Amino acid sequence: MFFASISIFFVVIPITASYQSGEKVLMYVNKVGPYFNPQETYHYYSLPICRPDKVEHRSLTLGEVLDGDRMAVSMYDIKFKHDIENANVCTKSMNEKDIEQLKHAIEDLYYFEFILDDLPIRGFIGHLEEGGFLPHKHKIFLWTHLNFHFQYNGNQIIAANVSTASTSPELLDEITVYPKNVLFTYSVKWTETSLPYSERLSKSEAGGFFPKTLEIHWLSILNSCVLVFLLIGFVVIILMRILKNDFARYNLPDEEGMNDLDQDDYGWKIIHADVFRFPVNRTLLCSILGNGSQFLALCFGIIIMALLGMFNVHRHGSMNTAAVLLYALTCFISGYVSNSMYKQINGNNWAWNLILTASLFGVPFFAIWSIVNSIAWYYQSTQALPFTTVLLLVLIWLLVGFPLTIVGGIFGKNWTGGFDAPCRTKNIPREVPSVPWYRSVPVYMVVGGFLPFSAISVELYYIFTTLWGRDQYTLYGILLVVFIMLISVTASISIALTYFQLAAEDYRWWWRSIVSAGSTGLFVLAYAFFYFYKRSNMYGFLQSVQFFGYTLLACYIFFLMLGTVSFFASLKFIKYIYRNIKMD
Repeated sequence: MFFASISIFFVVIPITASYQSGEKVLMYVNKVGPYFNPQETYHYYSLPICRPDKVEHRSLTLGEVLDGDRMAVSMYDIKFKHDIENANVCTKSMNEKDIEQLKHAIEDLYYFEFILDDLPIRGFIGHLEEGGFLPHKHKIFLWTHLNFHFQYNGNQIIAANVSTASTSPELLDEITVYPKNVLFTYSVKWTETSLPYSERLSKSEAGGFFPKTLEIHWLSILNSCVLVFLLIGFVVIILMRILKNDFARYNLPDEEGMNDLDQDDYGWKIIHADVFRFPVNRTLLCSILGNGSQFLALCFGIIIMALLGMFNVHRHGSMNTAAVLLYALTCFISGYVSNSMYKQINGNNWAWNLILTASLFGVPFFAIWSIVNSIAWYYQSTQALPFTTVLLLVLIWLLVGFPLTIVGGIFGKNWTGGFDAPCRTKNIPREVPSVPWYRSVPVYMVVGGFLPFSAISVELYYIFTTLWGRDQYTLYGILLVVFIMLISVTASISIALTYFQLAAEDYRWWWRSIVSAGSTGLFVLAYAFFYFYKRSNMYGFLQSVQFFGYTLLACYIFFLMLGTVSFFASLKFIKYIYRNIKMD
């Protein structure tokens, strides 16, 4: 029953709304906020404007709540196909504090969002005129009249927009006597169109308030793809030649080997009795691999769902819902992979391993979300989740996510065999020789993190602009290609770095394979600082906390995913090379 109840938040069946001439059409006021701070939104009625005596809210889906929507019935009396000219909404008595609040909102380029028949209607609440040096001109106007324009086809609404053309705004700077009575009015115009109902969302998004799509720089993306393929090709060719020589040298017949003095006294063959020595902190390592595998599946799932059109990419609500439920459902993968590897490396504390696996991302996420949500509550932003939504998310994790982690762990433990190492491990570990600085862990992290980052650096701009800006990303095919390139580069460079480490007779590859490629998250974090201060127009404490808080989580996900890819690529490579040499 619980699974059926939460599925309504995920599968939204479109309902074709139809109206009769003269029938009332409900318009909902939603939210307001600074144009350049997409995540800083407030309830529309938080402004000192016309509001009913009793505010009636509309029930929302999980995705709409996560997107910051807070819809309430408006005071506009709109009837299907009935034009209205200069109708009164109300006369608002404003004191000095109200006027100052509106001035600050207009200076911050506040826009409003209304919803009519699931169509968004957006416009600015005022207008700022500023210019000149001596004398300096600074005038703040409030739009008190809105012109609504609706298009219909038969008995269905196709498009909706609002304008302030041919209206005289209220100059707030000239108000000196309080309270000030301000009259708010509106007009409605209905026109017929031949556009079918199936294209109504594309018509609405083409209104021009927000950019429709990103301007994709195809040459930059093509150049990035070519460089990635060349990098992978060079790594593969060079490693194949080196390994061919190594196999020929290590697999010489005994009589020929006698002529090659000390042939086994150097190189990666000499550490064959230590290379599969299990690492320290096995539980943490397995938890990282479990969570990384889960996020790999989650990313692939969301991209493929977007390609198949399984949710509306024009509204973030459906994507938020998909992400929440997919995360809960893919917890099975994290439990399975974590316990499977834990059994292979002879772990014996199964309960603690599963608890750590379930908490490795959940605890940092909850900690950062609590800080961001508390600050949003303090600012009275609609981005602060209501208690019922928080309770629903907790229940989804407790009743779906955590149990699936346990079930996956049980399957991982019972269906997994031994580690299957191609050579035995000695009881006494071999001493690791000292290495030059260019083979140290920090250098490996720089190389292993920068090359995967360079593969996605071009696309990263579009992703940030979509998540933290007003642009809309719809080319999910390109995103899938870039994601596959990222995984390929990560696997290739991790194999190369692992080979160089083993050739230096350092068998401690387990953790280094994770941190070398996982350091890509640090480069993404550095790029986030550059984007915030040099490429975006975001400002303010609330927006800064939201941006860096959730970006930090995204970088942590990069660490988990790419560290997992690097580890399994290195493991596969090491097993391959040691199976293809003769042991004494």
